[in-house]
Amino acid sequence: MSTTIYHNPRCSKSRATLELLHSHAVDPQVVEYLKSPPDVETLGQILSMLGLQPRELMRRGESVYKELGLDDETLSEKELIRTMCEHPILIERPIVVSGNKARIGRPPENVLDLFAE
Repeated sequence: MSTTIYHNPRCSKSRATLELLHSHAVDPQVVEYLKSPPDVETLGQILSMLGLQPRELMRRGESVYKELGLDDETLSEKELIRTMCEHPILIERPIVVSGNKARIGRPPENVLDLFAE
């Protein structure tokens, strides 16, 4: 089964999650999502796998969140997802996808149940 980590190498949690995967003999495809953000369809699929609404995956402390007025409750899910793809700094990290399941690596150990038999 293929595994992908949406990774930010400058983030300690993301680095720790990648290290944890490697220590469990998982060699994921690494997507530096700030350089290569997911498209709208992919991010929608990830949200579905996580069981989250777009705003629940957003980093609300980022200055761009406030600058773009993303706390506006009238924004649609599609608008929020599109904005996250256009400004990937807004996407919580790291996200690990394995098969049809995904987890956020906060804490890094959250991703281990993706590999439990």
